[in-house]
Amino acid sequence: MTDILQIVGAILVLAGFFASQIGAVDARSLAYLIVNALGSGVLAVLALLGREWGFLLLEGVWCLVALASLLGVLGRARRQRPHLLRAQRPPSSAD
Repeated sequence: MTDILQIVGAILVLAGFFASQIGAVDARSLAYLIVNALGSGVLAVLALLGREWGFLLLEGVWCLVALASLLGVLGRARRQRPHLLRAQRPPSSAD
């Protein structure tokens, strides 16, 4: 099972990198940051469990940077278009 998770994590990181390199996604886009955070997060947890400290450092920092960038993008989106990030409430019967 660990091998499968390693492959999934690596595919996520590499897919984001590949898509960025061919110009399919911007490196600051939600899609890119999400796949990087997920992939590197999975790999960081596996590195921790396997006591692979160098790999944990690499993937842990990669995940933290992706998460920080993701929060920045979401924060900017909230300030620029707050109505897009709010949960839509169904109309009440009083409307």
